[in-house]
Amino acid sequence: MTFADRITRSPRPFDPDRGRDTLDHVPWASGPVAELLQGTGGCSPYLQGLMAKEGAWLETALDDPEAALRTELDGLDWQDGALASTLRQAKRRTALLTGLADLAGVWPLEQVTGALSDLADRACTAALTAAVAQEVKRGKLPGVDAEALEDAGGMVVLAMGKMGAHELNYSSDVDLICLFDETRFDPDTFFEVRQGFVRATRKMCALLGDQTGDGYVFRTDLRLRPDPAVTPVCLAMEAAERYYESLGRTWERAAYIKARPCAGDIAAGDRFLETLTPFVWRKHLDFAAIEDAHAMRLRIREHKGLGGPITLPGHNVKLGRGGIREIEFFTQTRQIIAGGRDPGLRLRGTVPAMRALIDRGWVPEDTGETLIRHYRAHREVEHRVQMIQDAQTHDLPGSDEGFDRLAALMGCEVDALKTDLRDRLEEVHSLTEDFFAPSCGDADAPELPKSEEITARWPRYAALRSGRAVEIFKRLKPEILRRLGQTAKPEEALVAFDGFLEGLPAGVQLFSLFEANPQLIDLLVDIVGTSPDLAKYLSRNAGVFDAVIGGDFFAPWPGVAALTEELSTLLEREEDYERQLDATRRWGKEWYFRIGVHLLRGLMDGAEAGAAYADLAQATLAGLLPVVKAEFAAKHGPAPGRGAVVLGMGSLGAGRLTARSDLDVIVIYDPDGVESSEGRKPLTARVYYARLTQALITAMTAPMAEGRLYEMDMRLRPSGNQGPVATSWDAFRTYQREAAWTWEHLALTRARVVAGPEDLACDVSDFRTDLLSAPRDRDAVLRDVAQMRTRIAAAKGGGGAWDPKVGPGRMQDIELVAQAGALIAPSAPSRTEDGLAAAADTGWLTEAEAAQLAETHALCAAVQTALRLMRDGPMTPEDMGAGGRALLQRLTATDSIATLEDRLVRMTREAARIIDAALPDPEEAP
Repeated sequence: MTFADRITRSPRPFDPDRGRDTLDHVPWASGPVAELLQGTGGCSPYLQGLMAKEGAWLETALDDPEAALRTELDGLDWQDGALASTLRQAKRRTALLTGLADLAGVWPLEQVTGALSDLADRACTAALTAAVAQEVKRGKLPGVDAEALEDAGGMVVLAMGKMGAHELNYSSDVDLICLFDETRFDPDTFFEVRQGFVRATRKMCALLGDQTGDGYVFRTDLRLRPDPAVTPVCLAMEAAERYYESLGRTWERAAYIKARPCAGDIAAGDRFLETLTPFVWRKHLDFAAIEDAHAMRLRIREHKGLGGPITLPGHNVKLGRGGIREIEFFTQTRQIIAGGRDPGLRLRGTVPAMRALIDRGWVPEDTGETLIRHYRAHREVEHRVQMIQDAQTHDLPGSDEGFDRLAALMGCEVDALKTDLRDRLEEVHSLTEDFFAPSCGDADAPELPKSEEITARWPRYAALRSGRAVEIFKRLKPEILRRLGQTAKPEEALVAFDGFLEGLPAGVQLFSLFEANPQLIDLLVDIVGTSPDLAKYLSRNAGVFDAVIGGDFFAPWPGVAALTEELSTLLEREEDYERQLDATRRWGKEWYFRIGVHLLRGLMDGAEAGAAYADLAQATLAGLLPVVKAEFAAKHGPAPGRGAVVLGMGSLGAGRLTARSDLDVIVIYDPDGVESSEGRKPLTARVYYARLTQALITAMTAPMAEGRLYEMDMRLRPSGNQGPVATSWDAFRTYQREAAWTWEHLALTRARVVAGPEDLACDVSDFRTDLLSAPRDRDAVLRDVAQMRTRIAAAKGGGGAWDPKVGPGRMQDIELVAQAGALIAPSAPSRTEDGLAAAADTGWLTEAEAAQLAETHALCAAVQTALRLMRDGPMTPEDMGAGGRALLQRLTATDSIATLEDRLVRMTREAARIIDAALPDPEEAP
């Protein structure tokens, strides 16, 4: 039977001229096939473009579309030198063939989605194998050779979501989880192997997702992996197992219903999924999943703004009311409830699973069959919406013209289409909504504005998913609401607390802690009412509350020496390097939290908090550097020569950071005439210290089980990003004396050694002082500073009204003046206020001007400290809650936000005037 004989329907051309033009690309077409191609091209610019490129191929492909598809997929070979182009050609041809077979009714829905999913499987396999082969060729995967490429050396790609269920839509991205079997490798090579597979994962995604002249294959999404914000894109199976055993959530259980290995080590993937069986499929009937699924639906609606009534223009046929996701949730929730007891319900596809639920009595037959019909119809509409422009959209057209085009592509009249769509959406919503019943708040809890609406969600949050957590929280809830009601803005505080509770991964331990220590509730209310970001941080790191009841949480700040000693002692107790890194992160979180609480409670002002954040960063570097050195020395031998120091630059060097600061550093080493290390794998001194520096950066920045410590910025080193990451002591001195620009000496005015051996640290500090104290041509320095100020303004603009850092007369501007003062003075102070005082001592500024700039800088710094505690990014008082505004006023000693704004504008304007007058015209010739 020919393709033409199998055609049961055909679109009509929305744009007749475009339809006729399409036939120019397929002159061989006649009869029903020509009618199909003309109608398709007249409705879909995307499919018309594919026919223009692949018209000759299509002529023979339509003789036997199934065989043509097999040929395309079988031709995907990872050893193909033009693999990227071949993959994209296969995507074009598969998209064209499936689109036409779908529109013509030649293939049913399952065959269409199956063809797209088969392409995704083959494409992932080819791209993964090619990427792993590159790593093997480079020697970056120890223990893997060419013979192991058949199963990607132990790496597996799990297809999730619609790809896992063989239900990909027409313009779908692919949800993937990438894992590797760590048992195949020597434990000593674990980190190297993991990095190799991480690189292979990124290369695979690039091969699939990069947009080239040939198009793209599939957009890839790796965010379904465990804790994607802090984990690498490819995980060891054992680490993923631990996560799901301890932290896995109901939505992740639902996601794994559809999971299957699609590329790489399929056998290892199957074993991994087998180990997750107890996590996904509980032995008892899990009716609690109903509330979790309902909460998920509400969150999606709220996040996407899809909670309103059904109105066809722009309605999201996937996520909106009555859409595809409603049917999928309805099906998956029942699978989760009963699948632990009945393995026959553990099916990936939506329609097969619904049929199984009908057969076993979990869904009435009429309800199930109705939902299946509507599911198929919704998917066909979804495909046609996407076919028009190959757009990853699920929204119905927003205009009459758009609906006319969609109706033409579906071969029906627009009024009939709209009536059918509305009826189906309404019936799906009616059949599924009654299944999900949200619970209500307790009657004995105090009433707050919008409290019923918000507290109704709480029983569905992860923190309240266990019976014990629910019972404890029931006892706590009235007191929490009472204290929220006593805040200046109860409604804002309730919303912020809701955000905290929603982000909490587990509740039993924390709720028990609150019950035993009621004063912690007041602290929590303070935090959520002032800094939503700190509350969010707290919800992900609730263990830091343990430190609050330790006895000295509210004691005065101990200082950098005591912090360094405490961390060093802690790390001595941990023998495993990875545990040392995680221990450092846990320790750092507690002290970071302590600074924030002290700032909120008025135990620190802005300047003290800034110094404390800098102390914490310095202590972290000073405590962790010896651990990194010891780990590195185990493989490559002790550091040759006198070792290396870390020079803190910028705000770290000046001793004032915020809650969001990165660390600007330079690493300086002194081989002291020693050419190489002595160890199992000796390295030349230069390579040794470069790799040691990279190891330190990784130790500080790597996202591990306990998160990351800091972001590191090395751009202030000699030659910037083009130079080596570690600079030798001799090269550093030579460069600074003979080749450094004025701006580099300005940067050195804020430098100080924060970690490393004392003798080298003293030498570096003495050299810095001598270098910066040398006599200079003041006019030349000021001209350079003026030009640098102009370049900064051109690059960063004037800043916003509430940007305390960037703009005329603000922090960065004043710090530049302070650096200039330090550079032309006979001393070399690193703190901003000292640099301004030095400028006055030299007579460049008057004492009154220096004092004015120092006062303005202090005001801006206080504003910045408050803003950075509350949010990462631009923020205005309108974005803050009452607690945030109160914190801002307290740190700046103002009685209102209006007063503060007026003071900020007035003082920065005056500071800008002083700086303008003090610096020469940047265009003025020397």
